[in-house]
Amino acid sequence: MRRVVRGFWGPRQEPAESLAERWSATLTRFARLLPTPGEPEADPRWTWRTAPASGPSRLLRPDEASLLEALRTAQAADDWSAGNGTSLRLVADGPPPGWKVEIAALAGGTPEFLLQSLVATIVSPDDERLPDADLLTAVAEAWRPDHGDVSDRAVTAALKKEAGFRTGTPSVGWVAFLSPGRAARVPADWPAPRKEIPDAGVLLDVAAPGDTSEVVRAYDVLRKAGALDPLPHPMTGPTL
Repeated sequence: MRRVVRGFWGPRQEPAESLAERWSATLTRFARLLPTPGEPEADPRWTWRTAPASGPSRLLRPDEASLLEALRTAQAADDWSAGNGTSLRLVADGPPPGWKVEIAALAGGTPEFLLQSLVATIVSPDDERLPDADLLTAVAEAWRPDHGDVSDRAVTAALKKEAGFRTGTPSVGWVAFLSPGRAARVPADWPAPRKEIPDAGVLLDVAAPGDTSEVVRAYDVLRKAGALDPLPHPMTGPTL
């Protein structure tokens, strides 16, 4: 089974220390949400390693000091500037067989036309049920994105074919996240369950995993209501 948990936002300049704090919170929450099968409360102690575009991979601990070092190494290797943001990609193979997590983020910069983002790809055995809503909540609380979702390739393909979705614009999945400005545009008669995330936005329970037709329907309703409008170009802030 393959899931993608995503969050996107506009320009928000942040120092490496702040990014390290967000990264550490994300890795800690994900480790707790993806426990060893048969031990729901266990901390599987995922072994994380960097996955740079070039150069050797390095093991690292999910604490702020180690992540700060990894971020600064990424900046030095990428001809970094404050305007671009810092790109970091980490990979972990879980203690139980068949699990793999990859998390990539571009954050801390102020580009006017390129979204900042956190994208987590989770591979698990087919018989495992993933906590989709909790995973997206973890991303929303740690990164305060403009919008986000949980989906897979089938959802993306259905949205492109049946709803005219374009890559790079806001979308929804089985679960969706909307910042406060977007949440204010959700129709009053929206039928799906919704959960307020304090100081972040709203989580929408759109459909059961695998139900692409309901995701397409929800996307169409939210798009027509303006809740999925793209951020203005050039972008002037992190959220709508």
